[in-house]
Amino acid sequence: MSFQVFVTEDAGRDLEDLVDYIASHDAPDKADHVLQQIEKAFSSLAENPHRGACPRELSNLGLREFREIFFKPYRIIYRIIGERVFVLVIADGRRDMQTLLQRRLLQA
Repeated sequence: MSFQVFVTEDAGRDLEDLVDYIASHDAPDKADHVLQQIEKAFSSLAENPHRGACPRELSNLGLREFREIFFKPYRIIYRIIGERVFVLVIADGRRDMQTLLQRRLLQA
């Protein structure tokens, strides 16, 4: 069974900001590579979204409905609802993820 993958506005903005940052601070080719790899991760979610683990920051709070996959150091956090996968956050895992996730997912 194939799932539909939706990228939320916030996650789309995350990805755009990430690619722009890499292009301007590193190299456009590297930004293209990161974008391609993250898009591959989206495709893999369509085939097997349950493979992701619960983010530890949310698991520690007792929230188990969110999952994540990695394209290191980037974390792609999503939620499965029915036959749909909603990508909610795309972030560099070296950031303060606890604050980001609380602000983005818990205060919404």
